[in-house]
Amino acid sequence: MSEDHRFDAAALRARLAAAGRRLAEREAGEAASLAEARRVAEGLRALVGEGLAAYEEAIRAGGAPQLHVELSTPRVDDKHLRSVQFELRRGRHAAIVTVKSRGEATLVGPFRAGKTEGPCLSFPFGAEADLEKALGEFLERFLEAAATP
Repeated sequence: MSEDHRFDAAALRARLAAAGRRLAEREAGEAASLAEARRVAEGLRALVGEGLAAYEEAIRAGGAPQLHVELSTPRVDDKHLRSVQFELRRGRHAAIVTVKSRGEATLVGPFRAGKTEGPCLSFPFGAEADLEKALGEFLERFLEAAATP
């Protein structure tokens, strides 16, 4: 880059800092509901982790380590800024649990990466018994799909 073409880093920093302040001010009111969504997502992730630990023991004991499933940590959802997600993956097979700050958990999939996501089932906070039953069925469908050659 030539001496006469310098970028103004200070101007860019000031502009992006202003954008950050504006967006943070807009989103500040969502902090409590997003924290609740994260708490619910972390609880569901812990429950799924316990179930997968038993699954992993069974596949190792059965001599099929190729069926290993990756379980991600909760993070801001890829599609919904005010939601938290974690996912299960084995190869191209995926399933996603999304917890929305508006008080809803959604089970997405199972599906193949690069394909249309779905089907989806949503449950309001407070419907833990229904969610737990559906979660077991959802995980079994994912494990079957992910283990299909």
